[in-house]
Amino acid sequence: MASTSVSRFSRLLRTVCTRKFNQPEIAGIQLKGHYGTSAAEKEYAFEMACSNIRYGEGVTKEVGMDCNNFGAKKVCLMTDKHLVDLDCVKTVLQSLDDHKVNYKLYSNVRVEPTNESFQAAIDYAKEEQFDLYICVGGGSVMDTCKAANLYASNPSAELLDYVNAPIGKGLPVTHTLKPLIAITTTAGTGSETTGTSVFDYLPLKSKTGLCVTMLQYYRM
Repeated sequence: MASTSVSRFSRLLRTVCTRKFNQPEIAGIQLKGHYGTSAAEKEYAFEMACSNIRYGEGVTKEVGMDCNNFGAKKVCLMTDKHLVDLDCVKTVLQSLDDHKVNYKLYSNVRVEPTNESFQAAIDYAKEEQFDLYICVGGGSVMDTCKAANLYASNPSAELLDYVNAPIGKGLPVTHTLKPLIAITTTAGTGSETTGTSVFDYLPLKSKTGLCVTMLQYYRM
């Protein structure tokens, strides 16, 4: 490593070790700092909470096996109308059929989701009571599926309960969610690696989001 790079890295490390975190969660990655009890103590510990990632040629064909390993009795497969007839979704459907997984397909995800399209997916998930979610697509599909999982797992919650302040209440997620497997079609926003879910809130004509914790799966 060049001396200039070493110097820059050292400055960055000193900054991180001396700065207090006013925003402990950034883009779905939780950073927890533990500070000493006195000014003389300089011991810190940091924790990164992020999704599990699996990748490799043909790995999507394993998704049916994964559902069985989770003991899933009813699976939601979520995508959009542009992808539903493409090979990426067909591969998942074939795997689910081969492993005799009970599933239902939801393909009404809106590209660039809104509070209305989120609510439609949430209502569907609440009605069907799934115990595992699979989403195949880009960020819009994954974000919609995350929201459906979050609110269906806590049916009494209102949409704005977990939405970031000041638009929503920004409540912490304290209940247990169902497993979620995210299979990407492109490497875009990286939604498969975070718990962040973004949407357009139409009443205020603004973009906002919420944060979810889940298991995720990456197809390459």
